[in-house]
Amino acid sequence: MRPLPPGPPGTPPRAAPAAADVVLDVDGLDVDIATGQGTLHAVRDLTFQARRGETLCIVGESGCGKSMTSLAIMGLLPRAARRRARRLAFLGEDLAAATERRVNALRGSRMAMIFQEPMTALNPAYTIGNQLMEPYLHHRGGHADEARTRAIDLLEKVGIASAAQRLGQYPHQLSGGLRQRVMIAMALMCGPELLIADEPSTALDVTIQAQILRLLAQLQRELGIAMVLITHDLGVVARIADRVAVMYAGEIVEHGAASEIFAMPHHPYTRGLLDCIPVPGRTAPGGRLGTIAGVVPSLVGELKGCAFRDRCRHAQPACAQTIPVLGAPPGQRWRCILEALPATVAAEPA
Repeated sequence: MRPLPPGPPGTPPRAAPAAADVVLDVDGLDVDIATGQGTLHAVRDLTFQARRGETLCIVGESGCGKSMTSLAIMGLLPRAARRRARRLAFLGEDLAAATERRVNALRGSRMAMIFQEPMTALNPAYTIGNQLMEPYLHHRGGHADEARTRAIDLLEKVGIASAAQRLGQYPHQLSGGLRQRVMIAMALMCGPELLIADEPSTALDVTIQAQILRLLAQLQRELGIAMVLITHDLGVVARIADRVAVMYAGEIVEHGAASEIFAMPHHPYTRGLLDCIPVPGRTAPGGRLGTIAGVVPSLVGELKGCAFRDRCRHAQPACAQTIPVLGAPPGQRWRCILEALPATVAAEPA
């Protein structure tokens, strides 16, 4: 595919980061999928960084392109999908230009992913021990005894009792919470520097979900890895995020420190998401929460202007044109014509 242009007219290319703590640097990531109706623009011009020792949460409703973004980074896109980017770098190495062999060497070793569904991500035909030891033996080339010891240590670290006995069990013999912990241990087997967690607590009950989030935060602090957490749950974001990227219809509409975004959202979609959440002391018992009217637009064919404009009460004719990105790094940035939102809610009430 042809390379992306350097950006909108009048916008200079973003300089490569000089900071040594940038683990993942994404600039202008696009993912297109050919369909019978035309090209589906699943991910559009995404730009963000993941830094060592930091948790970046990518949040948005189902279908906004969060999981497709993670698969594009890991090089696991479906055959029909095509990826392109101005820059896609892991520790300064260009992943877009890397050979398949090189990507395979990085994936599972220095870049790891916790997949969305623990009930189906593990292979039912192999024991937990086999599945934990396989990536270590493949990437590290050590002895089986060494891999077994590493697997037991990690199972204990993620809070699984009788770890040595668990190695001989099959996935169906474990609960959902235990399977998710196994997935976390598997991702950490080779000591990665980047961990992508795709909705790691979605299929779990609230109690187990809180345990998994605490575990991820603890491991991230202890190991100093860069973590990209993908979720649609703002409660999860509030617990664990250092920075937040809000996605809508395949693009990031707001990006900044978690504290800034929760305190003062600038994009109407971000405000609408926050208005849907009850706030102790501010939301009256039995009171009506905010809603976001309408549906997500189709991403097939030519796209222009703000994708949220048909659902936004602040929409103007200018929203159908090219939308500027306001703000400047390292502060809050948002894709909107409004420099600040009015004090009223951004979404229509139910």
